[in-house]
Amino acid sequence: MLTIGQLARYAGCTVKAVRVYHERGLLAEPRRDDAGYRRYDAQAVIDLARIVTLVRAGVPLSRIPTILTADDHAAEIARIDAELADRISQLTERRRRLAHLDDPDRLCLSPAVVAHLDRVRALGFSERYLLIERDSWVLGAAIAPATVERYLPSRVALMDDAEYVEISHAFDDALDWGPDDPRIESLARRTVAALDRLEGAFPEPDPALAPAAESLLNDFQGDAPAWVAIRRRVDGLLDGRA
Repeated sequence: MLTIGQLARYAGCTVKAVRVYHERGLLAEPRRDDAGYRRYDAQAVIDLARIVTLVRAGVPLSRIPTILTADDHAAEIARIDAELADRISQLTERRRRLAHLDDPDRLCLSPAVVAHLDRVRALGFSERYLLIERDSWVLGAAIAPATVERYLPSRVALMDDAEYVEISHAFDDALDWGPDDPRIESLARRTVAALDRLEGAFPEPDPALAPAAESLLNDFQGDAPAWVAIRRRVDGLLDGRA
């Protein structure tokens, strides 16, 4: 008969592990000697060796009894393997996200949007402008991802339009303007002219977009009071032509 320490050495595990397997009901309790100590026979070595083999293979303790008593061991192992593969996929995705913790764009945005933001940066826009641009995409991705996908191609294409880029640079400059800056009128009129020229360049509004989400997207201006004033003036000019 074997002591618990001898059993653990034969099976290649620790005494603590043997006790855990007893607590979990994986390993049957043996008889005890007159002093109250467990004493194990050959069958205990066989049973423990099987348990240790499954544990080392990555089988959760909760699933070991099912495998040990299953009529179709292969099918049960295949199910566990599929679960492990799914878990590995989840952990791989977590590792990918951890690798980008120093890059908030990549955490929240698709590669296509990140590529667009890189293009905007390369065109010489300020970091403050880029922050507002990025946050608008993050907002869109959070509340209306389908709308972002519909809108992105047209936004990317506009970066090839020299006049549109020039007006966008003017909006970048306007980040330092006050809401009553006299230059607002001129920029608003340039914007209206650009909208006329680019009519049809943007997709139609998404009919499935909830009104609350549409309002959030339309009203987001970052911390740019001049932008709010320009938009109000643009709306006024457009309404005056209606």
